[in-house]
Amino acid sequence: MSAKPTDMAAERVVIGKVTVVFGVKGWVKIHSYTEPVENFFSYTDCQIQRGGQWQPISFEDGKRHGKGLVARITGVDDRELAAQYCKCDVSIAADALPVLADDEFYWHQLEGLKVYTANDKGEELLLGTVSHMLETGANDVMVVQKCAGSIDDEERLIPYLPGQFVTDIDIENGLIRVDWDPEF
Repeated sequence: MSAKPTDMAAERVVIGKVTVVFGVKGWVKIHSYTEPVENFFSYTDCQIQRGGQWQPISFEDGKRHGKGLVARITGVDDRELAAQYCKCDVSIAADALPVLADDEFYWHQLEGLKVYTANDKGEELLLGTVSHMLETGANDVMVVQKCAGSIDDEERLIPYLPGQFVTDIDIENGLIRVDWDPEF
């Protein structure tokens, strides 16, 4: 699953975003970060971030529409009221996510980790931190940006391919080791 991060102090994970209104009866379009996208509707106790605050939200009805989803927010029955929810993130409690196998990770767990590679002498070099993840179709990509102590100011796009480019993920110590040429 490719859930996006949110305020981890609140232990919430963004699972989608209300994008625009859909029709005149209070429906909205939702961009889901879950995989498959329909899993968005399997979560309860959702909250929406409006005005910098997380507030409870529920959906009366929802369905697949094209590549995304459409839904009707409980208690919202007109276009003007639905418009107030647009461009807002929808989250769930992090502990509501399914438990993954030991070698699997949610995107929000990878973001913020320091990324190291080794030079030809075997010395570890800090490339930066995982800023965010990209879904490209072929494979996911880590966007690694400079941080304090990184070897340069370069942004790197490193394919998230465990066993090929990603050699170790250590969540507890906050690091990822990669087999990646720092000149690339």
